[in-house]
Amino acid sequence: MRFMIMHRTDAQTEAGALPSPEFIARVGQMVGDLAKTGVLRGGEGLRPSSHGVRLQFSGGRRTVTRGPFGAAKALPAGFAMLRVASLDEAIGWASRFAEVLGDVDIDIRPVTEVWDLGMAPKPEGLTTTRYMMVHSQDAAEGGAPPTPKQTAELGRLVEEMSRAGVLLATESLQPSAMGARIVSAGGKHTVIDGPFTESKELIAGYVIVDVPSLNDAKDVALRYAEFVGDIEMDARALS
Repeated sequence: MRFMIMHRTDAQTEAGALPSPEFIARVGQMVGDLAKTGVLRGGEGLRPSSHGVRLQFSGGRRTVTRGPFGAAKALPAGFAMLRVASLDEAIGWASRFAEVLGDVDIDIRPVTEVWDLGMAPKPEGLTTTRYMMVHSQDAAEGGAPPTPKQTAELGRLVEEMSRAGVLLATESLQPSAMGARIVSAGGKHTVIDGPFTESKELIAGYVIVDVPSLNDAKDVALRYAEFVGDIEMDARALS
């Protein structure tokens, strides 16, 4: 099974502070270990919400809130990774998704690249940015699948975006009842099986792992906590 292990922001990361070289090294070692064991399927960090935007769709109306912003009112239901020329272009594609999904909240934030961390120069001539688009919807947390019409329309939109070279990846999350929350503080770890409510913090980054069970995903999260210290993570099954 594939699980997305999402770690949360804190005041320092939301303020835009860069992680220390020691922290980067510890995370790099952890990710490297996951890659060696063959369970790693992907992972990214995200820029602070001040670099992004929240879109709220209700009754056919769209509200745009520029960052910074806090956690969404509902748990993440899925995400898409886009490569586009601007945040406004990302907003345009997100609005197309909302036309299909209906009432939904969508957060859009840029991915943290190695040049954002000062670890490598930005490639010359690069005119696009990777954005992660996370949508939250109460119906999804309740386990309600998309209707056949929505599934067909989403399939056409995904195909269009793929042809345009905009869509890099897209995933749906199972309800939190099939996940767990791991809170580490002061060297102590608390594991809370789902379902659970939204955290008060945003997603700061994630890894996707392919492991046999939720218990194995919990073990990965606990190992991650041993590397990085105080942290809150959600492990959620992918569809």
